[in-house]
Amino acid sequence: MDNISRRSVLSAGLGAGLVAAWPGAAVAVSTADDAGLRTDPFMLGIASGEPWPDGFVIWTRLALDPIAGDGLGGMPSRNVAVAWEVAEDAGMRTVVARGVEIARIETAHSVHVELRGLRPGREYFYRFRNGRHISAVGRTLTSPALHETPAALAMAFASCAQYEHGYFTAYTRLAQDQPDLVLHLGDYLYEYKKDSYVIAGGNPRDHEGPETTTLAGYRQRHAQYKADTDLQAAHAIAPWLVVWDDHEVDNNWADEIPENTDAGQLNDTTEHFRQRRAAAFQAYYENMPLRPSSVPAGFDMKIYRTIQWGQLANFHMMDTRQYRDDQLAGDGWKKNVAGRLAEDRTITGAEQEQWLLDGFKNSTQRWDILGQQVFFAERDRNQAPEVDDVSMDGWDGYAASRRRITQGWVDAKVRNAVVLTGDVHRNWANDVKVDFKDPASPVVGSELVCTSISSTGNGSGSTTDATMAWNPHLKFYNDNRGYVNTKITKDAMTADFRTLDYVTTPGAPVSTKASFAILDGVPGLQ
Repeated sequence: MDNISRRSVLSAGLGAGLVAAWPGAAVAVSTADDAGLRTDPFMLGIASGEPWPDGFVIWTRLALDPIAGDGLGGMPSRNVAVAWEVAEDAGMRTVVARGVEIARIETAHSVHVELRGLRPGREYFYRFRNGRHISAVGRTLTSPALHETPAALAMAFASCAQYEHGYFTAYTRLAQDQPDLVLHLGDYLYEYKKDSYVIAGGNPRDHEGPETTTLAGYRQRHAQYKADTDLQAAHAIAPWLVVWDDHEVDNNWADEIPENTDAGQLNDTTEHFRQRRAAAFQAYYENMPLRPSSVPAGFDMKIYRTIQWGQLANFHMMDTRQYRDDQLAGDGWKKNVAGRLAEDRTITGAEQEQWLLDGFKNSTQRWDILGQQVFFAERDRNQAPEVDDVSMDGWDGYAASRRRITQGWVDAKVRNAVVLTGDVHRNWANDVKVDFKDPASPVVGSELVCTSISSTGNGSGSTTDATMAWNPHLKFYNDNRGYVNTKITKDAMTADFRTLDYVTTPGAPVSTKASFAILDGVPGLQ
């Protein structure tokens, strides 16, 4: 795609409004909706996701007042018809598909359209309409045909956007870098109420509403985030693959176990937390460009899945929250917790682990990329060999689970294994081994860890972490906010760590802090 047309999409994403005409878009709707809504209902933007060779999902959610306390966005208490169309050009002149979906009150007036029958490896554009109101135009892509190997894929990934801690400028900078695919690795939003998670110097923005525990609360919080124009720009530029981490539900939750079970905090009994989880999952589906196959069933929702990009790459999108054993020793960083080495501990659950191992065995792709949430490589904070001091929340707290995964891709002879990670609000680049305690253990893969979009506010800019001295597989560290751009080809995967110097005021420029290459058939970082 030429830069001019990509920039036109960005402009649309940042300035949705009325347009004079929609040629050929006269679509019959119910009498109640013929006149449409009185004001623009597309305040939450548009999005696309889940690309496959003949289609993708396009999404919107109608709202007139995004921060309405009931979570319904100020919408009328009725279903609303929404027309949509997909075209081959940003001007929407060559329309290849159109139709009408009903934005239903029971799903917070969200719309998911699952497109089929399109051509593989192509760029498309889409928009929505209600009455005289027309959404921004979004750009999306179908993935290549399964037998094809495209020359390159520009993929960006990000995580951890705390609305209160700073502005989402990094999302606009990501959009301006014009990726063809975006992976979001979790903490898309945060659950806290105003003034309960405060950075030094004070938060530049505030959450609306209480801590999210109810469906209304989660819907309101998603809408407040989706109304951010920087986030809207990133959604409008490319299809997204999303997975959650913890804050979409509750900090450091594990399966059916919440962060707090003490009376006087949130008193999250198992039954109450199941209800909370169900509410969070429902709102997550309503607000993400996911396939209808991801519709939650109560407090269960399957989001782990593999998306193939022709013969170039598999994206194994994982869930390290819903099926994990509880964190040991009360969570946090702990020393010499022998139980973390137990063979029966799991961070994935048995079914997801087998799905991933089978995916390795069946892979014919050049690159197998794991999109997941928490730090994968060993990160020991204590220099003494007889003491390990590691995080119970990351894969260090589930060491046997990690070994089974890494040994699984070695046994399957996966050509190039790369783990993508979020969660820790810092940039890292790591070599991966099956046995981190054995200096002679070979490098078998790589891990790229993206920093936060805004969480914890302005970074220090530091590129030094003391633990790297006795963890030689940790190759790079940086404390800035930002995201990671990658270019994936048959011969190499290159990664640029894109960083901003500040987020507590808007408009920061972006620069590349460091770059790495992973060469085809050569495990580890170059």
